[in-house]
Parts: sequence; structure tokens; C-alpha cells
Amino acid sequence: MAVQTVATETTTAVDLGPASGLSCRECGTKFPLGPIFACAECFGPLEVSYDLPLGDPESLRARIEAGPANIWRYAPLLPVPADVADKPNLNPGWTQLVKADNLARELGVEPGKLFVKDDSGNPTHSFKDRVVAQALEAARAFGFTTLSCSSTGNLAGAVGAAAARAGFRSCVFIPHDLEQGKVVMAAVYGGELVGIEGNYDDVNRFCSELIGDPLGEGWGFVNVNLRPYYGEGSKTLAYEICEQLGWELPDQLVIPIASGSQLTKIDKGLKELIALGLVADKPYKIFGAQAEGCSPVSAAFKAGHDVVRPQKPNTIAKSLAIGNPADGPYVLDIARRTGGAVEDVNDEQVVEAIKILARTEGIFAETAGGVTVGVTKKLVEAGLIDPSLTTVVLNTGDGLKTLDAVAETSQATATIPPSLDAFRAAGLAD
Repeated sequence: MAVQTVATETTTAVDLGPASGLSCRECGTKFPLGPIFACAECFGPLEVSYDLPLGDPESLRARIEAGPANIWRYAPLLPVPADVADKPNLNPGWTQLVKADNLARELGVEPGKLFVKDDSGNPTHSFKDRVVAQALEAARAFGFTTLSCSSTGNLAGAVGAAAARAGFRSCVFIPHDLEQGKVVMAAVYGGELVGIEGNYDDVNRFCSELIGDPLGEGWGFVNVNLRPYYGEGSKTLAYEICEQLGWELPDQLVIPIASGSQLTKIDKGLKELIALGLVADKPYKIFGAQAEGCSPVSAAFKAGHDVVRPQKPNTIAKSLAIGNPADGPYVLDIARRTGGAVEDVNDEQVVEAIKILARTEGIFAETAGGVTVGVTKKLVEAGLIDPSLTTVVLNTGDGLKTLDAVAETSQATATIPPSLDAFRAAGLAD
């Protein structure tokens, strides 16, 4: 099919740095920059195209390294204006890449080869601050006044916080039965928080309807009509991992799957770094991780299917509980292209993995982190992850948001009177 460019009513003259337009991931049709997310020709998803600074990797690397200790160090590679760092924003990113030797020994990986990218260090304690920061800049560019989203929890908090900092109104939508910690964190920023009776897919459908209604005029839904820009925030995980490894690609990555966008954009970021000459080209494998109670992509991968069949979520890993993941087919393509896999673990294994990571590395992960660590353990045991190669496991959120998952088995060792004799009697003196 010949690639064509389509003008739309949403076309807006904006400054989004190196971003040159939008292109359809399916048919290649090109569109001007605007708050659109689906191709008018084939209804495929749109993503941002760039005029990237090719040709002088040493100067670009030096420019990045001299930048701020947040995602805006990568502004030359993102859909943001050059002065983005001067605007009111949460400035997320540049989180720790933890050399996890204790966890490596626990899982049977060679010491020095296993790393945890710990994104719980972001302003609202999840990776969602990265994608919201990107969407916020697009919302500014397109003149929106309300920032909104459909969310499984973390995104709601990130949108509320970013909107508060930037002076936007916020109104976010969540499933009615989210973990209480995430509800409180989303509500505390003073925006409107609306629970929808149903699961995330029901919430997302409602938001899509609201965009098409006059009620939604002036609303920027970060993961719907701003989705092409929002998704680019996940590329910064790829950029940071490679820079923190000394400008080298990891050999293996284990990434959680909710919508699948994070995984696909990390792959996009790695390919951009190669094209720019910032890292040496070499093979890498990408592994996707899901909870068994919501594992449509894993099921499709294991069955050898190209189509992802929706599931009704039933898992404690609610941040990953998207039964009809938009980027599912693209995740399958990437896992197969890179020689990786998509695997899942049950809720019991999720809890076990949360506690293993906490006990070995002092990192308290939310349930999504339990999924990635649990899947890593399973893949090592199955021989699918090479224990001698550099492996990066993503923890995308803080365990304080999902306390219920481990509360029952994480209690005081003993309760004693304030005396040494009682301490000895409890068997705690040895």
C-alpha cells in the first residue's frame, strides 16, 4: 500500500521539538501533529514520527549527559519543545538501575548480570509519571484545559499530580474496586475521581465515548486522544537503562504487560538508540510478563496465535488487569522477533516474588513488580533466560500502593513485654 499523508480537522501548528507528524503503525498513512490516535484510513494506531539528530552521536551523547537528571535530558529525542525543562512539570525519570546481586543468587543468575530498573522512585511512585509528563506537554500544545484518563490506579495518581503542578483541571476514571491505596493517592491531589462500575475495559470504553461527546470538549485524555504522545514516555526507560549500563544495550529485558504499550515503546527506544549510533547494535531479547488471572497476550504467545483473545481479569495485579490490551499483537511480534517470550505467574507466585525482591534487595515492589520478578524466576528455571547475560527486570511501582497483597503474611514476628527475658523467651536473641 502506498503511504499517503492525510490532512485532518485536528491539525494544529505546534512546537513539539523533533516530532514531525503521526504515522499509522498498520498502513503507514501520515498525519500532521494533532490530538488524534486512530488512522482515518484503516483505524490502526498512530504513533509519533521524528526528524532525529542523526550523524553526530558523540555530540548528542554529551548533550544528553549534560542535561537534567530526569527524562528531559532526552528532550532531543522526544515530542516536547526545547524549553520543556523550564515549564511546571513533575520532572520524572532518572530512577535507579539497581545491580541486584542478591536477587541474582536467589534466581540462579550470575552475579553482576542482573539489574532491577526501579521506577518506584518517580514522583507518584510509578512509571506512569513518565508517560503523563509527555502527554501533559501535548495537552499544553493543543490547548486542552482538562487532563483526564482511564486508569487501573497508578495513572490516575500520576495525572492528578501532574495536573495539579501544571495548573490544569483533572478528572480521572477508574474501576470501582481498585486498591484503596491507589484510590486515596489519586484523590488527594484535588481533582475529580470517578469510579466506574466495571473493569478497566469498561472504563476505557466510557472514556472513548466521552471524547466523542460535546461534554469532552477541551479534555485531553492522556491514554486515548493523546495516546501517541503519552506512549513515547516509555521510551525513556530504554534510554536510561542503556545510559546507566554505560551506553550499552542489555541482552535481556523482562517487562510487564498491561496494554502492552510500555513494552513496544521500550523496543522502539532501543532501536532509536541504535539508529542514532548512541549504542552499538547487537541482539537483545524482550520478555513480556503477565499475571495468570489476566494473561491474554501470554495465552496467545503460547498458542502460537497472532490474535489476542480478550479475557475477563481476575488477579491481584490490578495495575496489569487489562483484558483487551491494545498493543497485544505488537507485543507478540516483538517477543518473537527478538527471540524472547511472554509468560505468566499466578497470584501466589506474585506474592512470593514481591517478598523475594524485598528480602534480597530491599525493594518493595507493587504487584506488577511481583509479576516481572516471578516471571523472571520462571524463565530462568525454564532455561529461556540465559543466566550469564545482562538482564534488566522492570519494577514499575511502589509496594505501598498494594499492601493488601502481602499484608496477611507480613506481620510482626512477635509481640512481647518490654524486657530482655521476654525477648529471649521469644527465641529472638540468637
